[in-house]
Amino acid sequence: MKTTAKAATQNACKLCNPLGACLAFRGIEKCVPFLHGSQGCATYIRRYLISHFKEPVDIASSNFNEDTAVFGGSHNLQLGLKNVTLQYKPEVIGLATTCLSETIGDDVDMILRDYDKLFENGEPLPNGKPLPLMIHASTPSYQGSHIDGFHAAVKATVEKIAEGGQKENLLNLYPNMVSPADLRHMKEILKDFNLPYVLLPDYSETLDGGPWDEYHRIPKGGTTVSAIRKSGKAAASLEFSSVLTADKSAAGYLKKKFDVPAYTMTLPIGIKQSDAFFGLLEKLSETPMPEKHEDERRRLVDAYADGHKYIFEKKAIVYGEEDLVIAMTAFLTEIGITPVLCASGGKSGHLKKRIEEIVPDIENTGILVRDGVDFVDIEDEAKVLKPDLLIGNSKGYTMSRKNNIPIIRIGFPIHDRFGGQRQLHLGYRGTQELFDRIVNTILEERQHSSPIGYTYQ
Repeated sequence: MKTTAKAATQNACKLCNPLGACLAFRGIEKCVPFLHGSQGCATYIRRYLISHFKEPVDIASSNFNEDTAVFGGSHNLQLGLKNVTLQYKPEVIGLATTCLSETIGDDVDMILRDYDKLFENGEPLPNGKPLPLMIHASTPSYQGSHIDGFHAAVKATVEKIAEGGQKENLLNLYPNMVSPADLRHMKEILKDFNLPYVLLPDYSETLDGGPWDEYHRIPKGGTTVSAIRKSGKAAASLEFSSVLTADKSAAGYLKKKFDVPAYTMTLPIGIKQSDAFFGLLEKLSETPMPEKHEDERRRLVDAYADGHKYIFEKKAIVYGEEDLVIAMTAFLTEIGITPVLCASGGKSGHLKKRIEEIVPDIENTGILVRDGVDFVDIEDEAKVLKPDLLIGNSKGYTMSRKNNIPIIRIGFPIHDRFGGQRQLHLGYRGTQELFDRIVNTILEERQHSSPIGYTYQ
């Protein structure tokens, strides 16, 4: 389909860079995310995180105004860091920059050094204790999307904290921007293989916890600083990503700095990708796959056979982060659904190449791959492709409603349904849940569109 040049993005198929960084920082124990920029940026990010996770999310801000936008934000940043230290008593502050501070060229690393010197020169320490550990990630939204900010924060954390030394029986797992339920499942799997691990980030509790008797400014949970420190001594690192390059990767940094072997793989969605994941764990742990996961695989294979007649030759549009789109494309082609459009707002430049590796005869399959798109672009394609399903986050709902196409919500954000934080995507178990939802959505649409209804007697 031919497209015309547009003056601006309309309803972007991505979110802002520092949002991903704030999410990653929430996965570190006793860490407060801090934005160097305007209060509006923090409010926007809090709104998206709270609507998806249904948990309170505090994000500090240096609170730029007109003066700081012109003369620089060093004073605001240092004052904000001191106030956050006094009020929250964090052990870590995760500092992400916004478009505004990046555009005016604030040298954040220099500002942080000057901040440290204030206390070296006699100013009383906030709370009378050592300053929190400061982790700085550069995350301007005009360069990348929320997933880029997420990876930037993870890498910056490892660069700041990890130490080398004698290798230990330890696996670093960098799971990508997945749900708290996925994180809990990953921890369960690693425990089943008796494989010690460092999972970074781990917001399985901080963004999906229980009720409180009183408000906690910093929720419990998250990856500890002491665990992250050991990551340079790990026997291996595993990173779930298809498009992340080594120079932007935590696993890539550890390989270069501390010679920690790095493995990267597609998010384990579907039987083939999950087999690759479990196979690697068998190799690293020298332990056969536990029986319960063999059972989950067998049930999934049986479900594929049972549900095939309902979904075979259906067409879907899948959209979202590039890594999720690639993994879902592999899964959909595995179950007999044609992903007629694989779309992302990301611009890594690797999306089509990775999908071509999954579907070698892509030119003959009717699969269209587009990156750097917005939802206006996707809707224009949908009107021509006439898919049976939309698969992606809640931002596609307007398109779904307008064109009467069922939508299956996955990934982030899911803000118009309940339980997005407990949605499982990964492994045999997550694949089973996705497969059941897809089959049932097809069945529901058939019943809804039938002129005679449906009965079972």
